[in-house]
Amino acid sequence: MEIKITHCNNIETGEIKISNNKLNIKFGINGTGKSTITRAIKYNTETPEKLKELIPFKLRGGEVEIIPKVESSEEIKSVLIFNEEYLNQFLFKEDELISNSYEIFIETPEFKNYTTQIEQLLSEIKKVFSENAELDKIISDFDNLSKSFKATQTGLSKTSALYKGLENGNQIEHIPESLKGYSKLIKDKICVSWLDWQNKGEQYLDISDDCPYCTSPTIEKKDTIKSVSTFYNKNVIKNFNVIIEALQNLGEYFSESANTTLKDITEKQTGLEESEMNYIVVVKQQIDDLLLKLKSLKDISPLSFSEDEKAEEKLKGLKINVDLFDRLKSDKTVEIIDSLNSSLDTVLEKVGILEGKINKQKSLVKKLIQKHRKSINSFLTNAGYKYTVEIENVGTSDYKLLLKHIESTDIITGGKQYLSFGEKNAFALVLFMYQALHKNPDLIVLDDPISSFDKSKKYAIMHMLFRGKSIDCLLNKTVLMLTHDLDPVIDTVKVIKEFNNISESNFISTKNGILSETKIKKNNILSFAQICIKTLKSEIDNIIKLIYLRRHYEILDDLGNEYEVLSNLFHKRKVVECTDHRKEIENNLLSEEDYNSGLENIKSYIPDFDYEVLLDSLNDIEFLKNLFLNAENNYTKLSVFRLIYDEKLEKIPSVLRKFIHETFHIENELICQLDPSKYDIIPDFIIEDCEKYINEM
Repeated sequence: MEIKITHCNNIETGEIKISNNKLNIKFGINGTGKSTITRAIKYNTETPEKLKELIPFKLRGGEVEIIPKVESSEEIKSVLIFNEEYLNQFLFKEDELISNSYEIFIETPEFKNYTTQIEQLLSEIKKVFSENAELDKIISDFDNLSKSFKATQTGLSKTSALYKGLENGNQIEHIPESLKGYSKLIKDKICVSWLDWQNKGEQYLDISDDCPYCTSPTIEKKDTIKSVSTFYNKNVIKNFNVIIEALQNLGEYFSESANTTLKDITEKQTGLEESEMNYIVVVKQQIDDLLLKLKSLKDISPLSFSEDEKAEEKLKGLKINVDLFDRLKSDKTVEIIDSLNSSLDTVLEKVGILEGKINKQKSLVKKLIQKHRKSINSFLTNAGYKYTVEIENVGTSDYKLLLKHIESTDIITGGKQYLSFGEKNAFALVLFMYQALHKNPDLIVLDDPISSFDKSKKYAIMHMLFRGKSIDCLLNKTVLMLTHDLDPVIDTVKVIKEFNNISESNFISTKNGILSETKIKKNNILSFAQICIKTLKSEIDNIIKLIYLRRHYEILDDLGNEYEVLSNLFHKRKVVECTDHRKEIENNLLSEEDYNSGLENIKSYIPDFDYEVLLDSLNDIEFLKNLFLNAENNYTKLSVFRLIYDEKLEKIPSVLRKFIHETFHIENELICQLDPSKYDIIPDFIIEDCEKYINEM
């Protein structure tokens, strides 16, 4: 596919090509616009309106509205991106590495297929709940009621809402004689709001003898008003009302005897007796037991069946014996229990088929866990990380990716605080791969994913991402990798043959706002020695050839007579002034014999080499300036600039000076690199600074 980008940050226009089902590496120096490309693709796919965020600053606020544009020759419906934003948002949870382990590692299409089949076999049970909408409310009401009946080993908890509401009898039904005037308010549903209102006003009675609300005299009623808060606590009344309402709502699910007894207990004038509390505890226990059964049936799913549990035993254990719930044995309760038991019987008729599907799904889960654990741990070992992971079943319906250190058997909680930045980056990248496999987007973008790692870890990550079966890694997926790191280019294009047919590499650059790319082939990645020899055979000025020849000798560590001749030439010394740095300072002139020997060796590469003529050229600033301006690439420009400013480099800002030195000295070159005559790897701003100094001369 071809993606054309227009008016996005520093990219005025340009396009890149992406081969489908391949790893597409786009190598470019910083400032090329790699992150801009990532954002442009993301916005255009997910939120086109956000493209306006990429309007170049120089075009903002102009009379003509500029709209960034991204055009693709093929529709990109979904894109998944690994970049700094993804890394910053990556969530390492307290008790696991990621929050959606189940979704990523377990929920494969095959797993989902088994789930669908098992759910179909369990559908009779689900049908009971779908056809009885009130069941959800019954479960909710019973749940709330149970929580208000807190019990201890010795009986009803005295901190429970029910006990507090009945500690002094039902104060709503039995109002003290002195407060009878408030009967309608106390018994009304607004009682709690009224008590709050009344209590807030009470504090003002110590300031004035008049009612704080209506200013009527209250001097004879102060004690009565204040006694309301003594007898009634709004929180106790509020919770007690909820309990009474729940008991009334659930009345048809209690036996007639239980309804009568509970009504008597909750309406009595005096506090609870021991036998009454014991009765309530039994009611709570039966509610809890029934709730457990109802919730288990409501939530039954393929994951409800634990590792060693037989489906038949599980289902039979969920059947409800109504005779064990005498306090709840009403016609309505019996009707619901009968329908649930009947649905279980229907499912049990096909329990053999169900058992088979469940076992196949369990077997699949084991294989998935083993495969993913082995793959991730193999990567961690190959990359030199001292961690391992486990994928464990937590409860019956969840799986978590857990972290361990190789020197301990304990699970690491709060992994974020133990992992270094590089380790977190590596984990995030590997888990991103699994997320990409799960979501299967049209395009996967890796924005500078491995440049911060050392070579061994880079290789381990690339191996993890692209070397394996296509169902287990990003092999044969359409992947765009944007990077300023040459290592993955060298590995995939030149070193590792297995990448030859599954990846393509291009050099991208942005010059004067124009984004372009140049294909990188195996013969484009050369040692600097090869680059030097190639340059010496080309049709360029002898001064440029000599720059490369001198560096050729440095690479070979051949600092003989020819190197001494070139060194003197570049230091602009006359023949009679040539020195030999190999000798002591007191007598370090280059001998005539060594000079002539060096001269002959240089002429084997450059036949028309003439020291005096070339020395004149090096002393001719205008000649060097023209050589700089007419140079075919920035790498050559930088080398010529150093010749011009050789004795004045200290006057140049340290950043530019350091860049020139590092580019000039061979010890900073890679063993393999792109030919600088074809791939412009020197940033434009460096050359622009050089041009500024040249123009000022």
